[in-house]
Amino acid sequence: MPAAVVATEPPRAPRRPTERTVHGITLTDDFAWLRADNWREVMRDPGVLDGDIRAYLEAENAWSDAWFAPLAEGRAKLVQEMRGRIKEDDTSVPAPDGAFAYYSRHREGGQHPLFCRKRLPDGTEEIFLDGDLEAAGKAYFHFGHWRHTADHARLAWSADTAGAELYGIRIRDLGTGADLPDLIEETTGDLLWSADGTVLYYIRRDAEHRPSKVFRHVVGSDPAGDVLVYEEPDKGFFVSLGETHSRRFGLISCGDHETSEVHLIDLAAPEPAPRLVAARTIGVRYDVEHHPALDGEDALVLLTNADGAEDFKLVTAPVAAPGRENWRDLVPHHAGRMILSHTVFARHLARLEREAGLPRIVIRALADGSEHAIAFAEEAYALGLDPGFAFDTDQVRFTYASMTTPAEVWDYDMASRARVLLKRQEVPSGHDPDDYVTRRLYAPAADGETVPVSLLYRKDTPLDGSAPVLLYGYGAYGITIPAGFSTSRLSLVDRGFIYAIAHVRGGTDKGWRWYADGKLAKKTNTFSDFIAAAEHLVASGLTRPGRLVAQGGSAGGMLMGAIANMRPDLFGGIVAEVPFVDVLTTMLDDTLPLTPPEWPEWGNPIADPEAFERIRAYSPVDNVCAQAYPAIFALAGLTDPRVTYWEPAKWIARLRAAGTGGAPVLLRTNMDAGHGGAAGRFDRLDEVALVYLFALRMVGLAA
Repeated sequence: MPAAVVATEPPRAPRRPTERTVHGITLTDDFAWLRADNWREVMRDPGVLDGDIRAYLEAENAWSDAWFAPLAEGRAKLVQEMRGRIKEDDTSVPAPDGAFAYYSRHREGGQHPLFCRKRLPDGTEEIFLDGDLEAAGKAYFHFGHWRHTADHARLAWSADTAGAELYGIRIRDLGTGADLPDLIEETTGDLLWSADGTVLYYIRRDAEHRPSKVFRHVVGSDPAGDVLVYEEPDKGFFVSLGETHSRRFGLISCGDHETSEVHLIDLAAPEPAPRLVAARTIGVRYDVEHHPALDGEDALVLLTNADGAEDFKLVTAPVAAPGRENWRDLVPHHAGRMILSHTVFARHLARLEREAGLPRIVIRALADGSEHAIAFAEEAYALGLDPGFAFDTDQVRFTYASMTTPAEVWDYDMASRARVLLKRQEVPSGHDPDDYVTRRLYAPAADGETVPVSLLYRKDTPLDGSAPVLLYGYGAYGITIPAGFSTSRLSLVDRGFIYAIAHVRGGTDKGWRWYADGKLAKKTNTFSDFIAAAEHLVASGLTRPGRLVAQGGSAGGMLMGAIANMRPDLFGGIVAEVPFVDVLTTMLDDTLPLTPPEWPEWGNPIADPEAFERIRAYSPVDNVCAQAYPAIFALAGLTDPRVTYWEPAKWIARLRAAGTGGAPVLLRTNMDAGHGGAAGRFDRLDEVALVYLFALRMVGLAA
C-alpha cells in the first residue's frame, strides 16, 4: 500500500473472505488474513511478520500519524506537562529485611527503574539492577520480577525484551554484581528461591504460550537439565508461583477465573514433590497463607468462597492435613463485605476488604480475635496493602490515594494503632488538592441496580452541561478500577474535562455478585451499565451527548466496541486500547494462549451453542453495521499475547468498510511492544498524549 495513498486517504484492507460453519451457522470473515500463520514466531521476532500484513499495519500507522501531525505542537506540550508532574529522581520507601532495606528509584532522565538496597544501619547504597543499563540498545525492555535469597547473597531477576511476556531469567552474585552463566530463557518471569538459596523455581510456557510447567533449577547447573516439578494437565488452567509471608512454603497456584488449586513446596526441603492443599472443585477458589503456631498448630490460613461464601471468608487448616474437610472458619462470610486479600504476621492478620464500594483494612489480633479497621474519610479512594518482607513484626505498610490526593505510603502499628506517613507523592510542577473535587454518583440501571461512578474535576469547572467528560470503564474478571491518583489525567481535567470511572458489573466493586452479574449469560449488563452511567451524567446536567469520550483497554476495549455498536449517538469519541473485540473468533480458537482459561468468563462457543449465539450477539467485530459511528482510536501491540494485534486490526477494517458518517477511524500498532504498550516511563507518556489529543479534539478543545 503506497505511502502516498495513505497520506491522502485512509487505508482499506483488501477483502479476502473465508468461511466456516459452526453449530449450523456460516461465519464469513473478510479480514482473517490479518492473522499471521506464524504468530508464535512473530511474538519472539517481529521481523518475521508477513509482508502484506506488515504493509497494512504500517499504512494504518502512517494514516494515524498524518491525522495527528497537525497536533504535533499540542502533543509535545502535553508530554512536557505530564513529565513535569513526575519527580524524575523519585525513590520508593525502603522495605527492611534483616541486614538490608530494599527499594527502587529512578535517576533524572532515566526511563527504567534502578533496584537498590541499603546496608543497615549505615545506609550505604548498592545498586543491584540498573534498568537503564540493561535496556540500552533494546527497542523494548521490561523488568519482570526480582527476588533475593534469604542470605542476601544472590538475586534472581527476569526481563522481557520483545513485549511478548517471554522473560529471560538471570542469577546475579550480589557480592560481585556479576551474573552467573545460568541463563533460563522463555519463562513467565515468576521466581521462587529455596530457603538455602541453592534452588530456584520458575515457570515455562507451553507451545500455546500458556504458563503450565514449574521447574527447579540448581544454581550453577545447566538449565537444560532442570527438573520438572509440576505440569498442569488442564489447558484452561494457568500456573503461577508465590510464597507465604512466613517464607515457609512456596505456592504453585493453578486456576482459571472461577476455580483454583494450590500445591505447597516446602522451601526448607525442596526435593520432595509439591503437596496438594485441596483438590480443585469447579467454582471454588482459595488463596493460601501460613502461620507456624496459630492456636498452637502449624496452620494454613485460606481465603475462600467455599460453602457458599460468595464474598469470601477466611478459614484455617492444619498443615499436616489441609484438605477441605478440615477447614474451620476464622473470619466468617458476611454478604456484601468482600475480602480481597489477606496477610498473616506473627501476631496479627491484616486483610483488605471492600464494602459499599469502598475498600478498608481490618487488623485482627491473633491472640484474642479482636478486630479494628483503619478508617478513611474521602468519598472515593484507593487503598493497598504492602506486607513487606518481615513476618515477626507489628508494622504493616499501606498505600492510600484518591483522585485528588497524591499517593501516600504509611506504616501502621497493628498493636498500638499508631500510623506514620513515610512518603507523599511529589508533583514537581505543583498540585493543590483543594483545586479539585472528587465525587461518587450512582447511576440507575434499567434493572433497578445502581452503578457507582467516580468523578474528578476542577472546582471551577462549569456544571451546566457544557463540560466534556472522559468516561473510563473495564468490567471483567472481577477487577476493580481504583479511584486513585493520576498525574497524567490532570492534563485533561485542567482543560475542563470531568474525568469519570464507571464501576460497571463485571468488576467486584459491590461484591462478588457484581462480578457474577457481568459475565457469561449476564455479560451485556457490563455494556448497559456503562451506557447507564453515561446517560446519568447527561441527565444530571454535567454534560451532553457528543461531549462524552469513552475509554477502555483490553476487556475494557471490548466494552468500547460494544457501546460503539449499541449507542454510537451518545459518544463524541471512543478510545480502545489493545481491545478484545473479535470475541467470537478468539473463543472459537483453542490454540490461542488465553482461550481455554477464558471460557469460564465468556462461555465456550465450541461446545455450547447457547454460548455461541450469546457471544455472537455482542462480539464487537461481528456486530459492526452500516451506521454512523463516533470517532474511534484503537491502539494495538504487535507482540501482544493477550489481545493479539489482529483483533483491533480486523475491527478497524470492518468499521472502515461498513461505517457511515465520516468520523475518523484510527489504528496505531506499536511494532515494538505488546499488551502494555511502551515500557519506558517517558515513552509511555507519548502514547498517553495521543489519547488525550484525540479526546480533546473530539470535543473541540485545543491542547
